[in-house]
Amino acid sequence: MSGPDDLFSAARADALARRAPLAERLRPNRLDDVVGQAALTGPGGVLRSLIETDRLTSVILWGPAGTGKTTLARLVARSTDKAFEALSAVSAGVADVRGVLDRATARLGEQDRGTILFLDEVHRFTKSQQDALLPAVESGLIVLIGATTENPYFEVNPPLLSRSTLFRLTPLDPPALAELLARGASVEEVTVTDEAAAHLIGLAGGDGRHLLTSLEVAASIASARAHTTGEAAVVGLDDAEAALGARSVRYGRDDHYDVASAFIKSIRGSDPDAGLYWLATMLEAGEDPRFIARRLVILASEDIGMADPSSLGVATAAAHALEFVGLPEAQLNLAHAVVHLSCAPKSNSVTVALGRARSDVSSGIDGTVPAHLRDGHYRGAASLGHGRGYEYPHDDPRGWIEQQYLPDPVVGHTYYEPSPHGAEPAAAERLAARRRKPR
Repeated sequence: MSGPDDLFSAARADALARRAPLAERLRPNRLDDVVGQAALTGPGGVLRSLIETDRLTSVILWGPAGTGKTTLARLVARSTDKAFEALSAVSAGVADVRGVLDRATARLGEQDRGTILFLDEVHRFTKSQQDALLPAVESGLIVLIGATTENPYFEVNPPLLSRSTLFRLTPLDPPALAELLARGASVEEVTVTDEAAAHLIGLAGGDGRHLLTSLEVAASIASARAHTTGEAAVVGLDDAEAALGARSVRYGRDDHYDVASAFIKSIRGSDPDAGLYWLATMLEAGEDPRFIARRLVILASEDIGMADPSSLGVATAAAHALEFVGLPEAQLNLAHAVVHLSCAPKSNSVTVALGRARSDVSSGIDGTVPAHLRDGHYRGAASLGHGRGYEYPHDDPRGWIEQQYLPDPVVGHTYYEPSPHGAEPAAAERLAARRRKPR
């Protein structure tokens, strides 16, 4: 028979659950309910197999916000006999880690029961804090589940990373977000119009938690209106715009391609004002900012290339900033890249050069590697003549040596021809001095 304390605890838990954010209320209790990440958690997925067989060793879950890292950690907790402890690297210190390790040691000795430590934002831990975990991970005292939005190859100590399995989570695609939106709308007891759904999904940026938070606000607006009018609660485009603080620019699938084309052609045409206008149009329309960043990275090599070699670095940095900062702030990084690429000298010489080379390769020209260029480091290579006659360019004071690098059938074929724009004339001068008949 339950006592007053048990009844009070149950009532408190129920009240907290009702007041929890929508994203928390919708957090799956089963792997089958996870939205997205099918390669990891779907039937036959490697992470699913490890969880279901309770054979999970220490892992690092790497992915953008709202892709399910915490959800997966909690599903592990539900499916294992091990004790589950959670810390956030934002607020936890070495003392907190030691407390977990002390409890894990006692638990193992007294109950023969292992411990899983979920460490959110693991990249926030300093090197010394991460080092404090290493012996426990190495000995198996704890199974570490680290979650990070940052590249673990840069942010997690190599010894800790080498003892963990890395799983990369990807942003949720539109179908996954649509499924999540439908679940949220059901829980909130609202209907969402197609226009509102498209706007919410388009500005979610692959972040499921952001989508549900925005939906919750929009649903509150629609429900309040319905309470006043006595009508059904319907989330319309106005509600979605109010929830996101972003107006929807309406364009269809064909317009998507037309606007993207205008965007690229404006930058290629060296018009920064037009480039910024079309960038603003796409951002206001809820275009996937990653699509915009990818187009800029491609353009940097396709239309600028060697005329301004720094442009690829600028475009790539903008794409990285988008992942690191996110919208709305990252729109400034995209604008920075648009202005730089628009103002940069233009050349398609890299694009043309690759096309020429691929044409020769695809035409069936025999690309046998000349003997002096072949790998001569393995046993027996010298007896085959591999590497014989190769001259090391760094041994020459000029830093280059006249020797054959192309296969015999294409000797003399020229693929890269520098344009007269930007930095390419200097490259042309260097190449003109070197394009001589090989010795």
